[in-house]
Amino acid sequence: MRRNRRFEWNRRLVRENRLSVDDLIWPVFLCEGTNVCEPLESLPGVSRYSADKIGEQARIAQDLGIPAIATFANIAMDKRDVNGSEALNPDNLINTGTRAIKDAAPDIGVITDVALDLFTTHGHDGILRDGIIVNDETVDHIAKAAVLQAQAGADIISASEMMDGRMGAIRDALNLAGFQDTGTLAYSAKYASGFYGPYREAVGTDGLLKGDKRTYFMDPANADEAEMEALLDIEEGSDIIMVKPGMPYLDVIRRLKDKFAMPTFAYQVSGEYAMIKAGSSLGFMDEERVVLESLTCFKRAGADAIYTYFAPQVARILNSK
Repeated sequence: MRRNRRFEWNRRLVRENRLSVDDLIWPVFLCEGTNVCEPLESLPGVSRYSADKIGEQARIAQDLGIPAIATFANIAMDKRDVNGSEALNPDNLINTGTRAIKDAAPDIGVITDVALDLFTTHGHDGILRDGIIVNDETVDHIAKAAVLQAQAGADIISASEMMDGRMGAIRDALNLAGFQDTGTLAYSAKYASGFYGPYREAVGTDGLLKGDKRTYFMDPANADEAEMEALLDIEEGSDIIMVKPGMPYLDVIRRLKDKFAMPTFAYQVSGEYAMIKAGSSLGFMDEERVVLESLTCFKRAGADAIYTYFAPQVARILNSK
């Protein structure tokens, strides 16, 4: 077996999985204000950008060949309420950011998300009634938000809040509004994970959460359940399915890809990013090598594309090879 490993040219010839710029989706954070570029302490190398600045980042991504950007936002507290009403504002930060990206870099894909945690005062992904996240009212709300995001220019609408029946409702709402060509992405297996901490600081929900997301996110112990969630999302018309987080759930990525042969994405979440950054800053690992290895692991597991905060860095590395 070692004969095929002896030289780099030989290893290249027998390599089973390859990472390319085409595999990258760059999650970016929006914030209120103008001319803002705000570095995030918990995510070294990542910043929040005001809508007027995000276009510059979109042009960088487009020039690097990154296929798509996924937007998330730190909504001002005075625009939040218990129902996430700001999600239904056509000119909210998400929609303003989408228009800015499309104006600056029309050839890059924009993926938006309809979860309400960005818009609520309690930090939950849905509407809270008497301590319970109400499913159907939330689904109706996010379906309306999906249409507004499509009107702003979003190419793919993702749903990360894990409500039952939401993918069918979003698809129906988009079709009825004339957005039959707008894609949908289901966070089919989104786990109640401890790896999300830095993200919550980035979107301003850290410290807001009242209650427990384990009542609607998946139990980390379950994999059979992920198959059922994905099946329901596919039957409701989802174009793409997602597993989040990524590295701790490589088995789930492989399982869903083998089972459904659907476009399957993975999310290298903020905690995964922060661990690599922390380890490399302390000299415990080679950052470039570990980043490329970790993303190649997603490809080996069956992921067709990967959300990663390392996207620009990785694109530069791959483009230089």
